[in-house]
Parts: sequence; C-alpha cells; structure tokens
Amino acid sequence: MFEKAARMKLRFDYKGQATVEDLWDLTVEKLDGIYRKLRAEQKEASGESLLTPPSENEALNLKVDLVKHIVGVKLQEKSAKVDLAQKRARRRRIAEIYAQKQDQSLMNKTEEELAQLLAEMEAEEG
Repeated sequence: MFEKAARMKLRFDYKGQATVEDLWDLTVEKLDGIYRKLRAEQKEASGESLLTPPSENEALNLKVDLVKHIVGVKLQEKSAKVDLAQKRARRRRIAEIYAQKQDQSLMNKTEEELAQLLAEMEAEEG
C-alpha cells in the first residue's frame, strides 16, 4: 500500500500538500479531519460518471486506506503506552508493599536475632 502510494506520488490536502510521510507527524484528530474530507470526496465520486477516470477513484480509495491504517497504528501505539504505564505503576506498588513486608519481618525479630543479623553483616563487610 505504501509502495503504491509512493509510486503514485500521492499528496493529501493539508496546509498545502502533505505526503504520506507527513501524515505520521499529525495527531489522530487532524488525521480524522483529513479522513472525513476524503470520505466526502469518495461519496461524491461514487456516483458513476463517464468523465471521472478510474485511476482517480483508485488514488482516492488508496488515500482513505492509508489514513485509516496510520490512525489504527497510532491508536494501537497509544494503547500500548497506557498499558506499559499501568504495568510499571503496578510493579512499583508491589515493590513498595514487598519492602514494607520485609520491614515488618525485621520488626518481628527478637533483639538477639537482630544482633546476630548485624554481626553477620559486619563480618561480611570487614
């Protein structure tokens, strides 16, 4: 699809002429605006006409498909970022609770056990 677009040198009406590569830099909201314009053109062109060459319809259909694909990829990437952030937050929370449990475990030790742990640690260091 992208090779075909490059060979056809497709351009999109957005602040002048935008290339397929330029579309990747746009927000999904701006891409949606382009998509809506293209769909309106598609509906207008759907009325069969002897004056509209088939290649123009092919280019228009390809443009619609490209914009849909790029929006799909961008939405998928956004969802993956949200999932990753949620996983990282959960991992942090589990680590905090684990540290609290370790602290509680130390708090439950007797003075003798704590003294023994300190002695072992000092022996390891020195």
